Amino acid sequence: MTDRPPFHLAIPVADIEEARHFYGEVLGFPRGRSSEVWTDWDVHGHQVVTHQVPGHSPATATAGHSSVDGHDVPVPHFGVVLGVEEFTALAERLRATGTRFVIEPSVRFEGEPGEQRTMFFLDPSGNALEFKAFADLHQLFAG
Repeated sequence: MTDRPPFHLAIPVADIEEARHFYGEVLGFPRGRSSEVWTDWDVHGHQVVTHQVPGHSPATATAGHSSVDGHDVPVPHFGVVLGVEEFTALAERLRATGTRFVIEPSVRFEGEPGEQRTMFFLDPSGNALEFKAFADLHQLFAG
């Protein structure tokens, strides 16, 4: 836990068992409470809940794309800002599990305020995730 309040995010998934494997085994998030159709995840102190939703489809999970630094960023998306070492370790773990990246791990805004490492990928239900890291976390809201 941090000194900031944790956020809560609930997302739809097509198959709760696929989600449990992906969020628990691939991403390594600790599992909290659950039922037959939902699971709480501890995402670096924040509560993300995967809810199995009948009819949810990976084909409709992304509403669109937005151009950012030469990339088509899927929208909506969510994720966590990590330390550089943790970001690198996660990218390696994702590669080792065969996760396909929407945007490969790379440096965005290189040499500019807010320079960051970023990567985008989809969960098995098509929900877009972005994980990023700043060498200088004070640049998180750089203008």
